[in-house]
Amino acid sequence: MIKYGSDKMTEMRFEAFEERIDVRDRQWIDIELRFTLSPDTPAPDDLIDLTALVITNLEGRIAQIVPQDEGIDCDYQFTFVEKEQLSAYVNSAAIQQKIATKVSRSEGKLW
Repeated sequence: MIKYGSDKMTEMRFEAFEERIDVRDRQWIDIELRFTLSPDTPAPDDLIDLTALVITNLEGRIAQIVPQDEGIDCDYQFTFVEKEQLSAYVNSAAIQQKIATKVSRSEGKLW
């Protein structure tokens, strides 16, 4: 992670994920990712409840990956390697299927 205004960078390794997928509107899917970190790569000490908000379009293509602390934006950003790990999870066949299912169930409610 990289804290805004700091030149210090740490690299977290994710070991497991839990996702909550919500269809926001006719264009976006919000995926909240909770994760277990490798004991060798803990989160920064000044974060209380770190999660990732991954925003995709209705087809599951990632538009943005944002770190959040206690459900709101925080003073950190994910590194390239951390984003690659998060992207790989969201782009997995299992999560892409969950996104497609959520979208199909929501279509009548969206339009």
